[in-house]
Amino acid sequence: MNTDNPFSFDVSESERLNQLSLDFSKPAEAFSAQTAASTFSPYIVYVDESGDTHLEGNDKSYPVFVLAFCIFHKKYYADVLVPEMQSLKFNYFGHDAIIFHEREIRKKLPPFTFQSRDIENAFMGSLSGIIESSKFVLIAGAIMKQRLAAKPARNAYHIALTSCLENLYRFLIEKNHYKSKTFIVVEARGDKEDRELELEFRRICAGDNQLKTKFPFEIIIKSKQINSTGMQFADLFARPIGRHLIDGEAKPNRAFDILKEKFFCQNPQRLGEHYWDYGLTVFPPVIQAKGPDMTSEP
Repeated sequence: MNTDNPFSFDVSESERLNQLSLDFSKPAEAFSAQTAASTFSPYIVYVDESGDTHLEGNDKSYPVFVLAFCIFHKKYYADVLVPEMQSLKFNYFGHDAIIFHEREIRKKLPPFTFQSRDIENAFMGSLSGIIESSKFVLIAGAIMKQRLAAKPARNAYHIALTSCLENLYRFLIEKNHYKSKTFIVVEARGDKEDRELELEFRRICAGDNQLKTKFPFEIIIKSKQINSTGMQFADLFARPIGRHLIDGEAKPNRAFDILKEKFFCQNPQRLGEHYWDYGLTVFPPVIQAKGPDMTSEP
């Protein structure tokens, strides 16, 4: 335990290697025993996005749309992550009614305007420590708007959604939970957008996907104001992915460096490698420029 930072803890090498496997044997066995008759998956997915969904007239400073799926084992989420995030809020704000928004944190908007730089640095260090130590799996789809030769018929959200759902299904096959119902919680964006999203979601899950199979997924559309830990956690990830895709290695991106080892990947024993088209899919697809690891940005 790092005594200088009460919200971070040391991760052993063996635990680091197993970080994305989510094979928490004892918790999983206990959880399975309690829900043996249940059709629910032991996983829960929280979703957030970065960038606008329009594919024309895009912002030249941020010409990307990113949709990020954050996958948790429910027992780990309830027993570990939620208490840690609640403790973080109580420690720095005195109450837990705070809603974490990446934009407000990044721009230091209220309530993320601290009395001193030391407190601000301590808060950011504590939050980063929780993210780095947390066990979750990341799946993301990104649309590089300036690379599109022609405007697709579907909007950016729906294109990325298809890819993320397909890779989520592959992840659940790996975990042998592809037949159980998995709930996917997304942020409400407006009545019209929510109706269109639900229709697209159900169309994809009905079999209109590359795998040509039905997905046992259920969508839940909620406002972030419900103060869901998972929704707020997912909110922190989409933009760092987008910035890395735009900037590449030219600019340091500490947030992406942490997230890189959370992506769903080909080999969970080699975190941060072989995650292209597993944990991170980019449109339009391009030939990777570097080595067999496929670890560089496209």
